[in-house]
Formats: sequence, structure tokens, C-alpha cells
Amino acid sequence: MTTHKTLKAPGEAKKEFKNSTFIGHAYPVKNEDEAKDIIRQVKERHSDANHNVSAYLIKNGNDLAMKYDDDGEPAGSSGKPIFKVLELKDIHNAVVVVTRYFGGTKLGFGGLARAYRETATAAIEDAGILEVHEIVNLTVRSEYSQAQKIKNLIQGYGNIISEEYSDEVEFTIEIIKENENEFIDKLSDLTKNEVKIEYQS
Repeated sequence: MTTHKTLKAPGEAKKEFKNSTFIGHAYPVKNEDEAKDIIRQVKERHSDANHNVSAYLIKNGNDLAMKYDDDGEPAGSSGKPIFKVLELKDIHNAVVVVTRYFGGTKLGFGGLARAYRETATAAIEDAGILEVHEIVNLTVRSEYSQAQKIKNLIQGYGNIISEEYSDEVEFTIEIIKENENEFIDKLSDLTKNEVKIEYQS
């Protein structure tokens, strides 16, 4: 199971709707302060624009922060459609700002919602979506005779962070949480339970 999705990198997209120019900016962020800082920077960069509409969704453990701002557009026509894109795509720890330069023709509520939604979606696609998995850190200790086959198994399930060789072999590893039980079962079978496993905090 994917824990959540976020953005790989900053993304940008530009679209035209009835002579109005919409520029989408999508950024991965770690917290709400970073999201607010990016919104401020985009507003400064496009201070001559008619609107800089924004939305973010931040989730770290039990901490949740979400907000959208219409920035002068009719209430619910712009910030909420951007936020809905993040919500429907299950993207966390991301902020999207869509800048609008008015072209003289009103789009109406539905037209505005579509323009902001499509521009936000294009900026997110440009950024790329990264699947984030919960990681478990383990220490595996074994006899030298078991080391190579254990190493081969680990490489099929995760990454070896460090290896130490003393009286026994010690691997510090990380694996995706959803694979944890299967890995431990296979490790026990492979070594006939002659292995020590400890969880790292």
C-alpha cells in the first residue's frame, strides 16, 4: 500500500482560456510554513497579475494542514477546484498556485473552475508524482555461512544501509513496511530461524 503521493519536483504549466493566461506552479513542500513561503514568492513574482490563487494539502503523521484561497475570484470558483485536484489525486505535502492574467473576457463560474482545475492538473503532471511508502528499519544478524543468501534476499526486498563483520555478520536494512511480514517469513525459512532480527527506532 502506498502511504501517500507527493510531487517529484517543481512543475509549471501555462494555458489560455478566452484570452486570459493561466500559469500553474506546483511545488513539493515539507510543512505549512514552506507552502506559505512559496505562495508569497509566487505572488511577488507575479505582482502584476490579476489573481494568484492557491491551495495546499500538508500531512505529516497526525498533523494535517489544508487551505485554499480564491485571491479575489468569486468564492469557490478557483481555490477549491485546485484543492480538489490535490485531494482526488491523493497528493500530500504539496502547494499549487495558479496565476491569472485577465484577458478581457469573463469566463463565468464554471469556466473559471475549469480553467483553474486544468491548469493546476497540468502543473502537477509537469512536476511528476512520487509514491511515498512507509519504511521499516531492521538489523539482521547471522552466521557467516548464511550471509550471502541473506544479502541476496534483502536486495530483493529493500536496501542495505550498512554491513558489519565481527563474530557474526550484521546488516542494517530498510524495507517497505507492506513487505515486512513476507520478508521476515522468507528470512526465517531461508535460515531455518538461525537469524536475529531487531527493529531500529
